[in-house]
Amino acid sequence: MRIKVDAQLCSGQGRCYTVSPELFQSDDEGFVVQSGTEFDVAPEDEDAAELAVASCPEGAISVVGET
Repeated sequence: MRIKVDAQLCSGQGRCYTVSPELFQSDDEGFVVQSGTEFDVAPEDEDAAELAVASCPEGAISVVGET
């Protein structure tokens, strides 16, 4: 699975790193460090990624493909 974090949609609510800390970290301003990136998710972390996608109120996190 490959996911994308859209920097323009992210408003720093922090749900992604709260529900899936194994995938996401916050910066000093409360925004997700991975903002503006795409990255592969290991098979064992796919449930955490799907939870982050579902938890983001802005829809800033999305699945963009399979690895």
